[in-house]
Amino acid sequence: MAKVLMYSTAVCPFCVRAEQLLKRKGVTDIEKIRVDLEPEQRIAMMERTGRRTVPQIYIGETYVGGCEELFELDHEGKLEPLLASAA
Repeated sequence: MAKVLMYSTAVCPFCVRAEQLLKRKGVTDIEKIRVDLEPEQRIAMMERTGRRTVPQIYIGETYVGGCEELFELDHEGKLEPLLASAA
């Protein structure tokens, strides 16, 4: 299964939804970077993605975006192939 990296916070409902979807798709290991605990990581996230909100998700080397983009990929049938190809 692909390596998944997710910038998140403890109280973000979109982070929870994104994680639940990934787990339903068989992802067992999500590397979470908690930007609420490490403010310097939020700065790094913003520099890397150009966005301020969480979650921000990478599957392998592919930047997916946030929760809405993740669900859109799933709706279009592109999430599972991306997870498989990034493995």
